[in-house]
Amino acid sequence: MAAHLSYGRVNLNVLREAVRRELREFLDKCAGSKAIVWDEYLTGPFGLIAQYSLLKEHEVEKMFTLKGSRLPAADVKNIIFFVRPRLELMDIIAENVLSEDKRGPARDFHILFVPRRSLLCEQRLKDLGVLGSFIHREEYSLDLIPFDGDLLSMESEGAFKECYLDSDQTSLYHAAKGLMTLQALYGTIPQIFGKGECARQVANMMIRMKREFTGSQNSIFPVFDNLLLLDRNVDLLTPLATQLTYEGLIDEIYGIQNSYVKLPPEKFAPKKQGDGGKDLPTEAKKLQLNSAEELYAEIRDKNFNAVGSVLSKKAKVISAAFEERHNAKTVGEIKQFVSQLPHMQAARGSLANHTSIAELIKDVTTSEDFFDKLTVEQEFMSGIDTDKVNSYIEDCIAQKHPLIKVLRLVCLQSVCNSGLKQKVLDYYKREILQTYGYEHILTLYNLEKAGLLKPQTGGRNNYPTIRKTLRLWMDDVNEQNPTDISYVYSGYAPLSVRLAQLLSRPGWRSIEEVLRILPGPHFEERQPLPTGLQKKRQPGENRVTLIFFLGGVTFAEIAALRFLSQLEDGGTEYVIATTKLMNGASWIESLMEKPF
Repeated sequence: MAAHLSYGRVNLNVLREAVRRELREFLDKCAGSKAIVWDEYLTGPFGLIAQYSLLKEHEVEKMFTLKGSRLPAADVKNIIFFVRPRLELMDIIAENVLSEDKRGPARDFHILFVPRRSLLCEQRLKDLGVLGSFIHREEYSLDLIPFDGDLLSMESEGAFKECYLDSDQTSLYHAAKGLMTLQALYGTIPQIFGKGECARQVANMMIRMKREFTGSQNSIFPVFDNLLLLDRNVDLLTPLATQLTYEGLIDEIYGIQNSYVKLPPEKFAPKKQGDGGKDLPTEAKKLQLNSAEELYAEIRDKNFNAVGSVLSKKAKVISAAFEERHNAKTVGEIKQFVSQLPHMQAARGSLANHTSIAELIKDVTTSEDFFDKLTVEQEFMSGIDTDKVNSYIEDCIAQKHPLIKVLRLVCLQSVCNSGLKQKVLDYYKREILQTYGYEHILTLYNLEKAGLLKPQTGGRNNYPTIRKTLRLWMDDVNEQNPTDISYVYSGYAPLSVRLAQLLSRPGWRSIEEVLRILPGPHFEERQPLPTGLQKKRQPGENRVTLIFFLGGVTFAEIAALRFLSQLEDGGTEYVIATTKLMNGASWIESLMEKPF
């Protein structure tokens, strides 16, 4: 059991156990010793649901990464390929299978597509002459992966680009399938709300899938009261801004992948006297970040400026606890102290790690450039000088700062001005292409198609109306003891989360005008429940809302939703699902065309 998945109102261990059971059943179909050949992208998500020990119990003896040419030698009866349904991967698999056939004793080959089988891929294997070599060709519907007690992700890295640039609805189908799986485990969700074109599509797919399974009534008492489906393009602004929560900054600076972060090792080297700093470790320090760690659960969602005081308080508490050993006189007291020792040592190790991480982040956040960039972002978000060429952005281009940083800022200005004046837009484009190379013209086209960097149409800037009506900019933010979600960006309240907050109370009818300005339809659907399953809420009991971000979500938005869940009089607790956990840099990168 993963304890951190069951601390909330919804026990996500139920989902984890269901997908683990499906994996075990598939492995048992392939009798005998096994080697798994992994599509490298899948190893991270799989690590969250099944450790190596589970695979070992089912006779998995070797694991390899999918690469061209021959497979490494392995004395096993079965070779199983775990892959995403991508055509380029089929070519590599065919190469592996054909070279194995020449090697000698026959092996049993199997292929497991994650999350769906693909006719195109199977046809490619057939064309390459290897389809008949596979005994089992199956799919493993790993749609939503539990990351934490209130967080699920599909980890579909191309979902935003597929939906908004390629008009490919595959990831929306997977989202709908994932939601059907959740309803099978946690009961039918009585009310569905949504905003955006993709949200509408997912809701339609869910309703159609439910109609197709009319034979079986879902008799599980509903855990969720509402589902809110939100398109990422309803709020293009939030991911572009720099996140200012502890977890958000770790992700911005180092990148969190499947709840792990890799950090520079020198901060974590044990300090020894007289070493003179030699023999410093060279391999990156890899840490897992989730709420299983007590201290991290406490500080992850705080504004970074509030983290230092928590760490220093913790340090005092821990050193006082260790001092207790001098007061332990009797055998009973000594025994009690010893029994607490493992927990205290773990707490001390955790504190040391997070103090080191906080120091690394502070080096960045106290730099002049970070301050200048943040000032420009905050000016844009509060509506200052969004309609003319920005001198800081000009300087960044002239000094050839990283292209992603420049694109993020230009896109932020464009979004905060409902598009740029043609003259300003042309100037930025020309400067970027002349400095970074003309191959980036395709990237600029993608950003325009996604609505991130575009000319202002109709000559009207709608952002001030949206900002004022939804109170997106707050001047007096209390970062230490926040009273509003705007603390996650030190002034800017994420639009997506504000929509969720207003839906819960007083309802979207109060903001009809703004909803019409924002892209895509807004809608409400009811799913009838069989008699006896209607929920009678106890006085003071909160509603549970599942909020699904189609196209990705940032850690700052997650922090803001957790803040709303913890409000005394909030009335709603949130469980968050998404196609991908992301930040502004990884998002812009996913839209960049790789130069050939």
